[in-house]
Parts: sequence; C-alpha cells; structure tokens
Amino acid sequence: MGDITVSGPVTNIDTQSIVTALVNAEQAPKQSQINKQTQTSTAQLSSIGKIQAALDAFRGAMDNMSKDASIGGLAATTSDNNVSTVTLGAGASAGSYQLVVNQLATASKVATQTYVGGAKTVVNTGTTSTTLEISQSGKSYGVSVPPGATLQQVRDSINAQYSSAGLSANILTDATGSRLVMTSTNTGVGTDITLGGNTGMEAGTSVVTAPQNAKYTIDGTAQESKSNTLSDAISGVTIKLTAVSPLPAGITDPNAQRVASTITVARSTDTLKSSVKGFVDTYNALITAISTETAVTTNADGSTTPAALTGDATLRTLTSAVRTELNALGGTGSLKSLAQFGVNTDQKTGKLSIDDKLFSAAVATNPTDIGGIFNGDTGLLARMKSATDSYALSGTGVLATRSSTLSANIKDLQTQQDTLTARMAALKTSLTAKYTTMNNLVAQLTSQRSSVMTTLNALNSPKTS
Repeated sequence: MGDITVSGPVTNIDTQSIVTALVNAEQAPKQSQINKQTQTSTAQLSSIGKIQAALDAFRGAMDNMSKDASIGGLAATTSDNNVSTVTLGAGASAGSYQLVVNQLATASKVATQTYVGGAKTVVNTGTTSTTLEISQSGKSYGVSVPPGATLQQVRDSINAQYSSAGLSANILTDATGSRLVMTSTNTGVGTDITLGGNTGMEAGTSVVTAPQNAKYTIDGTAQESKSNTLSDAISGVTIKLTAVSPLPAGITDPNAQRVASTITVARSTDTLKSSVKGFVDTYNALITAISTETAVTTNADGSTTPAALTGDATLRTLTSAVRTELNALGGTGSLKSLAQFGVNTDQKTGKLSIDDKLFSAAVATNPTDIGGIFNGDTGLLARMKSATDSYALSGTGVLATRSSTLSANIKDLQTQQDTLTARMAALKTSLTAKYTTMNNLVAQLTSQRSSVMTTLNALNSPKTS
C-alpha cells in the first residue's frame, strides 16, 4: 500500500496519522488471525515433512532387511572376488559351493563400413530423409537420417533416442577413417544386432563381437546363462560373474580345467548384530523425529512452549501402532521377542538399545530364532510395514493427506492476505480523499470568513475626511 500524504494547512490536524491509525485498527484483527494461522500451518507442514522422511527411511530399511538374509544371521563370501561377487537375498540358507567360470556372457557388437572422411562424413547426401533400422531380439528401432546428416549426428541421434532401450553407438577412428559401432546392454545368444533400412549405412556391416552365454559350473554341474548376473543359480544368493576363472599355475592350455572359487553362506554373529543394530537405529530415528515434533519445552521462567505437533492424535496412533508390533511375540523358536535377545525399550524415551552381553549369549544358543522374529509374512518386518502403510502411502497416506491439506491452507491464507492488503489500500485511499475534501472545505469556509470579516471591518471603520 503506497504512502499517501494528507496535509491540514487550515485545521492544523495531522490527518495522515489519523488515516494510518484508522487503517491499522481495521486491519489488525484479520492480520493477526492470518499471521497466526500461517505460522501454525507452516510449522506443522515442516514437522509433518520431517516425520514423513523418518518414516520413509524406516520403511526403506525394513525393505532392505526383508530382501537381505543377513537379518537371519547369514553372510555370503567368495574366495575369489576377481571372478565373482555375491549378495544375499530372501530364502538363503547356509552352504558351500564350488564355482568355475569358463566364459562370460557378452553383448552383440556390429560396425558399419569405414568412412574415410571421418566422423564428420555426410552419410545422407540426398534431399530427403532416410531411415536406419536397428533390430535386436525381434524388436526394431528406426533412426531418421535427415539430408546432410553426418556420421557423428547419427550416433548422437541413436544415443538420445534408444539409450533407455539398452542400445548405444560409438565412433571408432583410425588411420583409415571412422566407423559407427553399435552395441547393447543385452547379453547372451540370440541378442544379435542387425542394421537395415535405406541409408546405405547398413551395407558392408561387420560383426565385431558375437553375443554368447555365460558358461559356468556349480559343484561340477555345467550351466549357462544369458546374463552375467545369476539370481537363481543358488537359492537366495545373487552371483555376479566378473571374470573367467584362472588356470592353474603353470598351465597355458585354455581348455584345461580352471581353478574353482568357493562361495560360502554361513552364519555370522557380527552380521546378525549389525543387521539388528540397523533396525534399532532406524526405529530410534523415527521415534526421535516424532518426539521432537511433539515435545513440550519448559523455558527458564517455568513457562512451557509446545512443538508444532504437540498433542497430535495422528502421531499418537502412529507411535502406538509401531510399539504394539515391536512388543508382539513372533517366530517359531524358543525366543519370541526382541527383549529376550537383549533389545530393550527405554520407558522414558521409547528408544531401543542393545544389551551386548545378553544379545551375544542369546545368539550363541539360538541364532535362528532372531531371523524367525523378523522374517516371514507374519514376522516383525512385515507387520511393521503393514502397521505404517496407511500413514506412509504416497499421495493417499495419512501424512501425505495432512501435507496436502496444510499446503492448501497456506495457499488460501496467502489469498486472504492479498485480499486484505488490497482492501486496506482502498480504505486508505477513501479516507485520504475524505480528509482532503474536509480540508478543502474548511479552507474555503475560512477564506469566505476572512472576506466577510474584511468587508464588515471596512463598514465599521470611522470615515476620515
């Protein structure tokens, strides 16, 4: 609202201050309401966001645990990390396996003819567009080649359009010129790349690398895979083949029996404790976030200050839901609760802690029981996910709905603020006009009074000869 100056040259009244006081008096109640509601909604929206982030992290950690057999106390290792890497998944069990990799899976790679003009060679010298067809595994991908397009531009077009399909193009250049090389992320027999169309680039193509399957043995049984990632070779274990197994020392014959590496899935107390600690840490992070946003702070003078979500019913029910599942008995072993493994709950803060001595003793005698508590369709991880689903669902969850409502409130309050500001500007303009009119009228009357008084004084003055 722009400043408008009202002067009172005749009345000597500070009409500008009067106008400002009247506008402020009119604006103050509504402005106070808007400010208070905006501050509350903004604080609550921020707090809900923090709770949502902590809940998402907690649920994400549980997802990872449910896919990882380490929560059951298992760890996977390989005796030769150069040949393969291994990760655990659901359904893994203890065991030892001998792996020999004789051949890695490879992708198809084809090259065009060599262009002596290099990467800037114009591959379409005509006046109309042509099409390069790239085919693989029954699918065809068309690349338009406009008039004047260069080899480099064709490469860029392929990469821009079909990188998500697993295709890529590169240009190799040597003393004889440049050629376009097509390759794929798809591996294994039957994934050959072929070039067709009417660009002329399809003529004279050559196979740089033919696709092949990975060939390996597990415990002496020969197997093949189109991919170097083996997700089903051993139940619950994912094996990524990274190199061919080495030959025995002193042997050069490539057909000789290669050295086996050992993949071991075994129980590990350290792994189990680390996994349980991971659960404890993410659970505590969620409880801390909820406590922080609902706490009541006692000030130095004895007064109290509530947090943005103090007394919030939604967070009370969320906390109650996760604590109920935490304290429920589960599993099929003799130990059915986390407390029996030394995972204790602080009655004041609600956080978890691990009693190292009790935990180590329980794991030493009942290592499978802890996995039974956490895993399975009725295990703690699944129950925790189910208990928090209605709060965490994106878009439709309780917290997401609260956030949407608060955001809408803040937007509406801003609209109210804009309306109030415009109304007060109009009021100030109106009052200013009224007081200006008043001053002009008083000035006019004062002028008329002065004129009348001058005339009367002249009539009453004694005449001089």
